[in-house]
Amino acid sequence: MSNSEHTLSIIKPDAVERSLDKEIKNIFLANGFKIVKEKKIQLEKSDAEKFYKVHETKPFYNDLCAYLSSGPIVVMVLEKENAVLANRDLMGATDPNQAEEGTIRKKYGISIDKNSVHGSDSTENAKIEIDFFFKD
Repeated sequence: MSNSEHTLSIIKPDAVERSLDKEIKNIFLANGFKIVKEKKIQLEKSDAEKFYKVHETKPFYNDLCAYLSSGPIVVMVLEKENAVLANRDLMGATDPNQAEEGTIRKKYGISIDKNSVHGSDSTENAKIEIDFFFKD
């Protein structure tokens, strides 16, 4: 019985702008993830605010929402055993300067804000985040 799990991944505006979406997808595939669903979208700021509602009280909330809605993003549902944790390991630390060698954020992240990718931080949030973008 496999412990297959889904997680949400977002390729953020800084990475899409630099045409890194294909490279980043290939990193996921090379690390055993399946891309179950994907789409390229442009979020309205109001949608970004809903998506990041969990961070509403934090000082970086407004900037985060403005940034996520600043350009096209690629949202994906990734599947793998222990996908949430595996994706977080592959992404690396939020701050690219602190991220481990070989992680996506170490390789492509520009700054703590423009760190190229987002991934769900728990299986509960993964479900919420996937439903947010892929309401079937």
